[in-house]
Parts: sequence; C-alpha cells; structure tokens
Amino acid sequence: MREPILPDLLQPGLQLVFCGTAAGRRSAQAGAYYAHPGNMFWRTLHAVQLTPRLFAPAEYPRLPALGIGLTDLAKHHMGNDDELPRDAFDVEALRRRIAQHAPGVLAFTSKAAARAALGRPAGYGLQAERIGETRLFVLPSPSGQARGHWDQAPWQALADLVRA
Repeated sequence: MREPILPDLLQPGLQLVFCGTAAGRRSAQAGAYYAHPGNMFWRTLHAVQLTPRLFAPAEYPRLPALGIGLTDLAKHHMGNDDELPRDAFDVEALRRRIAQHAPGVLAFTSKAAARAALGRPAGYGLQAERIGETRLFVLPSPSGQARGHWDQAPWQALADLVRA
C-alpha cells in the first residue's frame, strides 16, 4: 500500500475533523496541510478562535491537542480538483475512518469535498445526515483560488457549534 500524500491526523476523542478534497501541490511539497500562503485555513482557525494563536502549516501535528484533526478524500493524489482523476476520492475509506474515530463534527472545507462525500450538492452549514454519530458541516473553501466565494461566517458558526 502506498503512503498517503499527507498523513491523516485522526484519533478517538476529537471534537472536530476538517476534510478537504486533496493536498494541493504546495501542501504536498511542504508535507503540511493548507500550506499555500494564499490559503485562509490557518488564519481563519485563529480568527474564529479554534486555535489560541496563528499556527504555521508545519505545526499541523499539534492540532489533536486542541481536539482538531485533518484528513482528505484523496489520500494518494495531489493538485487542484480539476486535475484529479475521477477515481481520486475514496468516500468509503473516509466513512470508515470517521466511523472508527467518531469525531464530534466532520467539516468539509469546500462544497466540492462535501458533494463528493455526500453524493449530492450541499449548502454551507450543518447537514441533516451523519456518519455514525458524527455531525457533518460544509464550509467555504479557504483556498486562494476560491477567494470570490470566501465567507468567514460559516467558519464562525462551526466554531460556535464546536464550543457549544
């Protein structure tokens, strides 16, 4: 079995797991999630107070201490969504990982990730379905390429939900 581009950051007891589509090229090169300087992920985690300070992408292994994990739908492919092969997303493997670790919330970091995982288009916010006991939440993409669709409000709503 080949190694994933980025390792999952999953363990039992997490409050929140973020799930993207696949590692971008910069993230794959850096060996760190959301590593492109134009990506809003780390700044937003701090802005909505999910992290006590601004973390650098290379510090991602520290997130479980805050109750946060990371994964992607495509563990063996990298690049923009439009560059990925049709079979890049392994939804069943994601479902198994989430059922095994049972985080409180699984947050998709784009509508594309949510659509792939749910098998349907999804609006931002809390979704009706679950994976086991894990609630599902859809967020606007923090990617710099998606800046025209950026809205921090759903990220704040997620942070409020996790803290409640």
